[in-house]
Amino acid sequence: MLSKRLIKYFKSLQLKKYRHQERKFIVEGAKGVSEVLASDFVMDYLLTTKAYAELLPTDQLSKVKEVIEVTESELKAVGTFQTNSAALAVVSMEEEHDFLLPNDRLVLALDDVRDPGNLGTIIRIADWYGIDTIICSLESADFYNPKVINASMGSFTRVKVYYKDLKEVFTATELPVYGALLSGENIYKFQLTNRGILLMGNESQGINPDLEQYISHSLHIPRRGGAESLNVAIATAVILDNFFR
Repeated sequence: MLSKRLIKYFKSLQLKKYRHQERKFIVEGAKGVSEVLASDFVMDYLLTTKAYAELLPTDQLSKVKEVIEVTESELKAVGTFQTNSAALAVVSMEEEHDFLLPNDRLVLALDDVRDPGNLGTIIRIADWYGIDTIICSLESADFYNPKVINASMGSFTRVKVYYKDLKEVFTATELPVYGALLSGENIYKFQLTNRGILLMGNESQGINPDLEQYISHSLHIPRRGGAESLNVAIATAVILDNFFR
């Protein structure tokens, strides 16, 4: 049964303060919950409609500490979705590991990406291109924000996101740093490698000028039409596609 105490607890996890205090976060919808069940993440609670529960393998359900059958209206009451006919899970955050920058492949660095939807979409894009490491500036959106988790469509289970002082990261590495700048070279004419760091900037301000000194190769997506700018997630996808072309 879904008690008032549990409802209050689940709703509190929509706030960053309580997520990090409890070391728990919420995942909503069939896609996200299914991805968590198939991963190494530990699921504390699974609120599920009867119809969705019947679709889940028994071995996956057995991994959940507590399963509670609920109605769609109850899912809506405790979550952020306008409609949810499947499930909502409370999941334990992974243990924090020491950060080690990979030096044999491409990683992403995000400077002050504030919009949770953008961060979640970039995580999904990174997963598509096989990138498993993202380094976020300390001011970037919270990885465990429900909007980030939802936008990632389950990719958060495969991509590691670290929050670091980007100046310290760039100072400590000899990897090439590729930066997306309006003054950069035409990306379609630049010889790219699949080893290094791709730095993407804030939605409206771009890359912080203090970080430009660390950029070894500046890149630019040529504009052919009249749009003033590209969404940072879309720009990330375009640039990554050229890295792996």
